[in-house]
Amino acid sequence: MDMLDNKFRCGYVAILGKPNSGKSTLLNRLVETKVSAVTHKPQTTRKKIVAIYNDADSQIIFLDTPGIFEPCYELQRIMLKIALKAIEEAEVILYMVDVEQKELDNNVLGGIEIIKKPVFLIINKIDTVNKERLLPLIDEAKETFPFKEIIPISALKRANTDDIIKTLKKYLPYGPPLFPQETLSSLPERFFVAETIKEQIFLQYSEEIPYSTAVYIDEFHEATPDRKKDYIRAIILVERDSQKSIIIGKKGEAIKELGINARKNIELFLNREVFLELFVKTRKKWRENETVLRNLGYL
Repeated sequence: MDMLDNKFRCGYVAILGKPNSGKSTLLNRLVETKVSAVTHKPQTTRKKIVAIYNDADSQIIFLDTPGIFEPCYELQRIMLKIALKAIEEAEVILYMVDVEQKELDNNVLGGIEIIKKPVFLIINKIDTVNKERLLPLIDEAKETFPFKEIIPISALKRANTDDIIKTLKKYLPYGPPLFPQETLSSLPERFFVAETIKEQIFLQYSEEIPYSTAVYIDEFHEATPDRKKDYIRAIILVERDSQKSIIIGKKGEAIKELGINARKNIELFLNREVFLELFVKTRKKWRENETVLRNLGYL
């Protein structure tokens, strides 16, 4: 591709919406690789996930953001700031709603409108309803906000997701790619390793456990001639000793299962074998501690 070709388009696109609206599933579909953790629990995404779509005439840098909701503690307040900052960074905003969502969030839309950027309404999970349920939502959306485009999709079933890419290209600025075209993300591998472990925690444990945990990579050493596998040492933070006991489980069975499932998914992402060790530490009220949150990369 000629970098001076004035037909090439490149830009940032932020994906916003309430928790569990399908943002991460959509991102994975758009870049055709699993880069963002997906579970049935809300607030799985806590940080901004960067994933890059490349083709012959465009590079689209997607920003998957934490779900927007009323925060209750410091970590959630930071998550909200991350989502709102992505609006400032992006050229185009995808505002995503579940087709069952009763009304649009006027507070969020009001904030977006001030910034004066193109906004698409992405109506997700259309495979779960008939057209009679969908049309009133589209009509209401047209009256509520000046969306540049309204695209009904099913991220899970891949319905109409290609339309998003095609339509986005019309709104992105002309210019050369910002990253090498084989690049999937600007984030390091250890970020995705931690996200993969966190995803497995959300899938395996119930109630408050996933929301009280954080994961960081303490050591990450790539394979050498003497060591055939990558070595990864990950720390799982919890807020109470009782949560630590649940993570570990009776005779260590729960954390063993967690390690097996996390390792398999890490190897799929890295496309190489890893040796994974998991350790659990208690840090009281870490979700309210700015120093801990800064060390975890939230600030």
